[in-house]
Amino acid sequence: MTTPADGTAATQVCVIGAGSSGITAAQVLHARGVAFDCFEVGSEVGGNWRYDNDNQMSSAYASLHINTSRQLMEYAAYPMPETLPDYPSHRQIAAYFDAFVDHFGFRDRISFRTEVVQVEPVPGGGYDVTVRAAGAPAGSTSEVRTRRYQHVIVANGHHWKPRWPEPAFPGADGFSGEQLHAHHYRTPEPLVDKRVLVLGIGNSACDIAVESSRVAASTDLAMRRGAHIVPKFMLGVPTDHLTDSALARGPLKVQQVAMALMLRFTQGKVTDYGLPKPDHAVLHAHPTVSQDLLNRLGHGDLRVRPNIERFEGSTVFFADGSSDEYDVVVYCTGYQVSFPFLDSRVLASEDNHIDLYRRVVDPRHPGLYFIGLIQPLGAIMPLAEAQAEWVGDLITGVGALPSVEVMEAQIADYDRALAKRYVASKRHTIQVDFHAYRSEIAKERKRARRRMSRRA
Repeated sequence: MTTPADGTAATQVCVIGAGSSGITAAQVLHARGVAFDCFEVGSEVGGNWRYDNDNQMSSAYASLHINTSRQLMEYAAYPMPETLPDYPSHRQIAAYFDAFVDHFGFRDRISFRTEVVQVEPVPGGGYDVTVRAAGAPAGSTSEVRTRRYQHVIVANGHHWKPRWPEPAFPGADGFSGEQLHAHHYRTPEPLVDKRVLVLGIGNSACDIAVESSRVAASTDLAMRRGAHIVPKFMLGVPTDHLTDSALARGPLKVQQVAMALMLRFTQGKVTDYGLPKPDHAVLHAHPTVSQDLLNRLGHGDLRVRPNIERFEGSTVFFADGSSDEYDVVVYCTGYQVSFPFLDSRVLASEDNHIDLYRRVVDPRHPGLYFIGLIQPLGAIMPLAEAQAEWVGDLITGVGALPSVEVMEAQIADYDRALAKRYVASKRHTIQVDFHAYRSEIAKERKRARRRMSRRA
């Protein structure tokens, strides 16, 4: 039976998702004594970092390791153990999340195997949140319940709904081999002795291509444009230890020159390895982090191809007129930003574009916040933690937002800056620079507190 929302519940806040962003939001609320419910469709915390998560949303593959060092990825409230390696595996990160939740003692506030199916704004303020047991058939009223909250924090992640090529390549539906998205890739065994084509030049594409090149009969890596390849280590230390300095807080041009010089000094030009020359300067697109790709290319274990043009049976034709036969095509073409529990009238996410003040607040719907809906040049977890602290201020009345007009003007400024800075791509619609954005949120928290003090 559906339980009507009566608006009398003492619980103020609903947190959707118990991944890396949801648990830091929960920790901030718990520390401030704010009553909240956290709903997680899976049976464990960790989200994307929980390998084979039973929420069916994890994109982690068996060999996955973080691509920013642990010192830059950890929460400020709970540093990672120094016994962990510089780049921990997904299993070590999931264990860290478990320890984080248990250390702060809010696991009992998380309702596991519970799916949020609708978040509906209520006239006069607040939201009716409808949940049901995970796995229940669509339309089923079994174990469905609705409760009203004053605030909703959305932390459902943005790496769980695969984005396939749009439009599909001509003839793709008639390909005689197997086509899969990187989201469904787990281990290289299915690629053994196969002719494999990997499409993409992001982190997942490079990891999968490298793994495939060790077991497949052949592996080709196709891409629409070139990319700057950043190794995990430079001069014997994690690369982000070198770049995370006063330099990284300086002007963009200075950052670009410094990074370009370090890459040229440590590994040469990507064109020396057969990759196309990037059509953009370093830091004008999300960098690709790989310690092994250039070595595999240099050894001849990988071939580079331009973008796919069309399919004919088992044959793939490329933009340069060349072609070859394949048994498997792996699409590493990114993810769609999606909120299946929000009606498009509440929030539209067309082409991964979301209008949010400081990438967090929906100006048109007071009390609706988004944590972790960013793609940083750097680690997301410390930024989600900073967002959560700001949202905690707003929920507890310590801080206040500016007018809707001011918020909408900031959103427009962000969109213009994004278009000027980054390569046009659905991947870059939520892009931020780590240090600049963390500073932006810190300044916004101070302004929010000053606004509240003036109103008091």
